[in-house]
Amino acid sequence: MRSAPMTRAFYARPAVEVARDLLGAILRHGTASARIVEVEAYLGENDAAAHSARGLTPRTQVLFGPPGHAYVYLIYGMHHCLNIAVERTGNAGCVLLRAVEPIADVTLPTNGPGRLTRALGITLEHYGVDLTRGSLTVCTPETVCAPERPLTFEIGVSPRIGIKKADGLPLRFFIKGNRYVSGLGSQRLAARAAADDQDLAGNVVR
Repeated sequence: MRSAPMTRAFYARPAVEVARDLLGAILRHGTASARIVEVEAYLGENDAAAHSARGLTPRTQVLFGPPGHAYVYLIYGMHHCLNIAVERTGNAGCVLLRAVEPIADVTLPTNGPGRLTRALGITLEHYGVDLTRGSLTVCTPETVCAPERPLTFEIGVSPRIGIKKADGLPLRFFIKGNRYVSGLGSQRLAARAAADDQDLAGNVVR
């Protein structure tokens, strides 16, 4: 049975909660689908590393609007990054999707934010798209376990990658042991975060 899109209420929560709960969810674009295995949380205007730290601008307006919409931007003028606006309207939090595990109709590499958007055909045209409906959605995790995609997994925690401002905050979350997680140093990064091995009960989900 095809999983259902996440609701608006799912996204209208603190960025860290949404980020953790997105792990294992299914990103769909048309016939292509992939399992989310790595994300980063951005905490809004009080997060120096967030685009919304400078306040409301034409570029960041979707972050200040209703949650559950796509915030897509370019880095280095060529790589698209897909973020999801989260928290209540006006809070400007978001979650960056960093890596996904291919499920169907995905043939290109997906271990990195620019790679996953290229593999699933996500571009600036998807800026502001409502992810709770339409051809680009994030759906609830599969209800049937596949051997290569277990329903229960352990969450790794580390600082965000490539961030100089607000460096060291444990706001990157990933499925431990998943080979599609970006970067060879994922486990080393996880060891740096004080939160990595704390509250183990909260690190095992579904």
